[in-house]
Amino acid sequence: MNLKNIFFLIAFALFTFISCDDDNKAETEKETGSETETGFAKGADIGWLTQMESAGMKFYNSNGQEKDCIVLLKELGLNSIRLRVWVNPEDGWNNADDVLYKAWRAHKLGMRLMIDFHYSDTWADPGNQTKPAAWTDLSFEELKTAMANHTKEVLTKLKNQNIDVEWVQVGNETADGLLWEDGRASGNDNANMPNYAALIATGYDAAKSVYPDAKVIVHLDRGENNDLYRWNFDGLKNNGGKWDVIGMSLYPGPDNWKEMNSACLSNMQDMISRYGTEVMICEVGMSWDEETAGKAFLTDLISKAKNIADDKCLGVFYWEPQAYGNWQGYTKGAFDNSGKPTIALEAFLD
Repeated sequence: MNLKNIFFLIAFALFTFISCDDDNKAETEKETGSETETGFAKGADIGWLTQMESAGMKFYNSNGQEKDCIVLLKELGLNSIRLRVWVNPEDGWNNADDVLYKAWRAHKLGMRLMIDFHYSDTWADPGNQTKPAAWTDLSFEELKTAMANHTKEVLTKLKNQNIDVEWVQVGNETADGLLWEDGRASGNDNANMPNYAALIATGYDAAKSVYPDAKVIVHLDRGENNDLYRWNFDGLKNNGGKWDVIGMSLYPGPDNWKEMNSACLSNMQDMISRYGTEVMICEVGMSWDEETAGKAFLTDLISKAKNIADDKCLGVFYWEPQAYGNWQGYTKGAFDNSGKPTIALEAFLD
């Protein structure tokens, strides 16, 4: 772990010592003037935040006033935060302690919380589902045990600080499973689908053992692709997989967002009727310099998602909106190069 990350962990430990005990909890909430919100989740994934702060990056409101990023996001209408967890990352970012620090900051502002388990030491996505190095040589039964223990250990850290977790995501964009090759859903001509379902069930049970009321999400990419979702969730359903919410990603461009929104909304309706489940948009994004199209895209998606029958769509999360200045080569945030939010985020104020 690098020295900058250690600094944040020390800061967290000191803050916890003076602020986290039960006697001070009510006073802390009084000082923030915040109570945890309910209803439709308007969220942001901010996994990069502490790393960006460590690099000296600042955040400003539209008037140029410097702000704490999470405070600023709340002022922009967001009520929920999503945080990814890596098992043993090389530089320490997104490990359990880094997540705990970010989660506490969000919690004390009354923000709702989603924890996104990647079950890897680095990025997990449709093209990368690499086992943590420490789990490489484990048998499948040992792999399930390691997965369960990791899930419970991270969530217990949060629970021990009285941090509420509303949603737990078991795997990230698991279009073809997770923890490859054991859990690759299409492996051996789909013969691995039972392994994928068993791993999802393992994560589900582990999450519920710590936070019984949390809703467990299985999250895929390409929210517009109904065939992918039917294949994946039919496989889970037929092999003992467990979930409460189907999560989706959606990343359109300025020229096709209307078609993408329409396809994604149709997919959501199909998931609700086919599996009797709730749905959520766990990731969205569009190039930061397409802010007019970005606002139109988000306004349309949020308003229509809210109107899905019986409130079955739980919310919409923007992925790393605070990323700016070509941070890590990512250009689909919603802040401009001066560190101010673009008008795209105004969609969350409605």
